[in-house]
Amino acid sequence: MLFEEVVARLQASGTLPLPGAAAQAAMAPRPRAFWIPVVVPDGMRAAAGLALLYPREGETMLLLTLRAARLATHRGQLSLPGGAVEAGETVEDAALREAEEEVGLARSAVVLRMRLTPLHIPVSRFVLNPVVGTATSPPSVRPCAAEVDRIVEIGLSALAAGATVVSESREGVEGAVEVPYFDVDGARLWGATAMVVAELLAVLGRPVDPWTGR
Repeated sequence: MLFEEVVARLQASGTLPLPGAAAQAAMAPRPRAFWIPVVVPDGMRAAAGLALLYPREGETMLLLTLRAARLATHRGQLSLPGGAVEAGETVEDAALREAEEEVGLARSAVVLRMRLTPLHIPVSRFVLNPVVGTATSPPSVRPCAAEVDRIVEIGLSALAAGATVVSESREGVEGAVEVPYFDVDGARLWGATAMVVAELLAVLGRPVDPWTGR
């Protein structure tokens, strides 16, 4: 996906309704316990994540982090840079601050484009507010050792093509659960982050559906 086309799509989408829960659900486990699309239970804490897009050799890349294995929640998972929204912060402020802390991303390098649909994450009791931003060139980044094991980037074309979408059966609290994920160089992009990516791809006119034909 050419970067110029992606930016144009984001600009055009600013006044349109978001794909929302229907797009998120494409990469949600089935059945997904304790998650009702669009419904956010009381007492959830706000979090923000930055979906940063930038060009590399013509392709549009998405920056992800592999969360440190020592973290209390979501350890060892691919994730957007992000974390809790602090008092007095906007969602955008929090997304930029967390990206600066986790990967050393300079705020001045980012053009904020839009928010995606908030997503309730039952296991951590957060509501993730994804923010899409772009940079005109590959940013200078470095992982914060306390929070990030490594930085991962993947082209949107590979995600949108569906070739990286895999699923597996796991045992959940209410029986067998089918879990879809993107296979990113041997690492699994699944759960809330995969659901955010699914909505982002839908905004860009390239929705994924791992359930077709099932």
